[in-house]
Amino acid sequence: MSSDTSYKFETLAVTKLKEYVIQVELNRPEKRNAMNMQFYREMRDCFRKLATDSDCRVVLLTGAGKMFTSGLDLMDSAELLSAASDMDVGRRAMYLKHSVTEMQESYSVMEKSLKPVIAAIHGGCIGGGLDMVTAVDMRFCTKDAWFQIKEVDLGLAADLGTLQRFPKIIGNDSWLREIVYTARKFGSDEAREIGLVNRIFDTREAMLEGAIEIATLIASKSPIAVQTSKASLVYSRDHSVPEGLNDVTTWNAGMLQSEDLMKAISASMQKVEPKFSKL
Repeated sequence: MSSDTSYKFETLAVTKLKEYVIQVELNRPEKRNAMNMQFYREMRDCFRKLATDSDCRVVLLTGAGKMFTSGLDLMDSAELLSAASDMDVGRRAMYLKHSVTEMQESYSVMEKSLKPVIAAIHGGCIGGGLDMVTAVDMRFCTKDAWFQIKEVDLGLAADLGTLQRFPKIIGNDSWLREIVYTARKFGSDEAREIGLVNRIFDTREAMLEGAIEIATLIASKSPIAVQTSKASLVYSRDHSVPEGLNDVTTWNAGMLQSEDLMKAISASMQKVEPKFSKL
């Protein structure tokens, strides 16, 4: 990673796995990687740095310990509510709206970064964990992984991205409403069947190996091509086809002039692997 960039956090462990492949691991195993306010701040800080780090092209998102994440740290969120207890209802609402918006950004920052993010999920992925992994590019999981949109059981609606992104990932509105309204758990096979995850692995070790293999392959490609592709995919998801076509034309008007195009064509003709400059 860039020598002038610091990745020292309390709730995240950041490691360079291979050239251009960075692992960001949720690192509160003693709390089942529950998400507190410090975690949300550090996620924003971490991914904003990675977005401009020329030594990073792909991010692997993992969880330390026995499970990926148990979701929101309920004790910490209780402190968030108590901090506004002496405010009048209007000011309390504005305070909470600002706080939740900041928490939303902790996941949206992965989507806004043009670096692809791969989530490797083992054990439970609960509540805010699903909010988080719906904002990444790809999801792999272990055979024993399970998922739960838990918020209804806690007396609230999921508000960090699940209800907005999940429908566009799976394209099955009826199934999603069942899962949301009942807070029913679902396993790895069902997750793959409905299109939430790409692949299922027998063990966490096998999953990490498979995820690193894919990340390494992506990292070997032109960073210009990969990041422009991500920008177009994200934009097109939320816009019409004509708008998406216009957007990618605007991108490629510049990117087609990049040295990466000629490097890729030349390498293909010579039947060698191209090497692309840092971006």
